[in-house]
Amino acid sequence: MIRTFAELDLDPSLLEAIEAMGYERPTEVQAQTIPQALEARDILASAPTGTGKTAAFAIPAIQYLLDFPRKKAGPARVLILTPTRELAMQVAEQTKQLAANTHLKVATITGGVTYDTHADTLAQTQDIVVATPGRLMEYIEAERFDCRAIEWLILDEADRMLDMGFGPTVDRLSAECRWRKQTLLFSATLEGRGVEGFTADLLKNPAQIDAEPSLRERKKITQWYHRADSADHKLALLKHILTEQAQRSIVFLKTRERLAELRQQLDSAQITCSWIQGEMPQDRRNNAISRFKEGSVNILLATDVAARGIDLPDVSHVINYDMPRSADVYLHRIGRTARAGKKGIAISIVEAHDQPMMDRVARYTKELIKERFIDGMRPTHKKPVFKKKKKVKKDDKKKVVKKKTTKKK
Repeated sequence: MIRTFAELDLDPSLLEAIEAMGYERPTEVQAQTIPQALEARDILASAPTGTGKTAAFAIPAIQYLLDFPRKKAGPARVLILTPTRELAMQVAEQTKQLAANTHLKVATITGGVTYDTHADTLAQTQDIVVATPGRLMEYIEAERFDCRAIEWLILDEADRMLDMGFGPTVDRLSAECRWRKQTLLFSATLEGRGVEGFTADLLKNPAQIDAEPSLRERKKITQWYHRADSADHKLALLKHILTEQAQRSIVFLKTRERLAELRQQLDSAQITCSWIQGEMPQDRRNNAISRFKEGSVNILLATDVAARGIDLPDVSHVINYDMPRSADVYLHRIGRTARAGKKGIAISIVEAHDQPMMDRVARYTKELIKERFIDGMRPTHKKPVFKKKKKVKKDDKKKVVKKKTTKKK
């Protein structure tokens, strides 16, 4: 297993940029992906957000362009597709940082930008284009974007593209880029629709990579939970954490209605926050994210739908005010902190009905998540214990079936 970036035989200009970005050693997904991608293999990777997947595909793509420089000016040679505009901008920003010491040009094509601006960009020589599928298709149909020059096609958050209905568009784009040499597909999960929603010929004999964050990476996140007796107790615990413990926090809620309610409660307590939720106007969403990124607001309320794919720097705390619907969503949430080698804290505030999910999360992550208490705010109720359902043995099931069949006679 690769332990340092120096072992990867990368261009000195690229190694310098990696060092300048503060990357000390490759994450699990980077260590597995980069060598395979540099050997011209197609990649099929499962990598949750927060595991360093952008660098896992951007580093080998940049190295490839440096190894095989273009002979003359022309259109982009690497195409990166992302499901949302925010993700496209983040991926482009990180790719630019990695290519900072090279002559390579990185451009983005997304909605929300005037047609002429993109047309001007595409008229110039570009090396890497980061795009959302729908908008890119418009330029292809208008013959403004030439897919024949694409040598690498990279799909980021492929499962989410399918969720958003981009499957047919991505298949069309794949066909347009049929002269490419390599394809890299990244998805939070490889089960079910993570890959199967795309055509079978998208990837050719890919190296399959399953890069759950390693225990070492996860240990950078300290996790605990507080029990709450009631909704009022829960709110009091949150206010204390936000005002006394946390520096920069994302607070997760399960619905827009719950978010609106909490927003008003924090406003009444004069605790300033910004928020993002599904079906929010793009300008308001951008404004909320910008305020949090710039530090004018240090608390961001979010629903799971709205927060997917957003990379926010220096998040000290992730707070599960509502427990998620599944344990893998919990992992996605807490992955918002402890990014780029930093440490972070994940706190869950649970009511009695949340206890089974808390137990499920502990089993899923294979970690003991301890309960903690705040002086003067201890729960008065006993911790609920939920009995596990007894599994019916196969032999018992057969007996039941036999009994039923004998009755029918």
